[in-house]
Amino acid sequence: MAAQGPCCNHQLPDNYVPKHYKDTDDSYDHFLISAEPLSLDRACALVRDDSAGAISSFEGTTRNTFNGKHVIKLEYEAYESMARKEWYSIVKEARSKYHILSTVMHHRIGEVAVGQTSVIIAVSSAHRGDALNAVHFLIDSLKVRLPIWKKELLDDGSDSWKENEAIDLSVHKPTAH
Repeated sequence: MAAQGPCCNHQLPDNYVPKHYKDTDDSYDHFLISAEPLSLDRACALVRDDSAGAISSFEGTTRNTFNGKHVIKLEYEAYESMARKEWYSIVKEARSKYHILSTVMHHRIGEVAVGQTSVIIAVSSAHRGDALNAVHFLIDSLKVRLPIWKKELLDDGSDSWKENEAIDLSVHKPTAH
């Protein structure tokens, strides 16, 4: 008898294991820190795979207010070599929790105006549960662990470096397979 899929109601052949990778590799894990505008279409194209039944993404944008104050723009700085190393460590951890095919993490540095994209996370997997859960885990882990800093510039001329809120990464449980 065929087994039911972990996140959907379709039937899988007995002993079916979807294609996925356990280790990181630049050919299917894409990392970019750039002062240039980011493209969600490009990120999704990078994770597209004929074995994927799901591509999930997160696009973080600069909003115009924070705690009742009017935001003009954000400025980002990053320690890129350390961020790259830590990102691949995070992806390896994600791969231990979820069956994923490819990942993307693209992050802006420099000035990011209101309405522009600051960060993109994209994941492909055979099933939506893995893709959705992995994206959530990856963005939360990025905010906690990557050496990327954000300064908020306000319309009153003030600015402040923002600390990320505390995030409990232990809430991210592996997808059952």
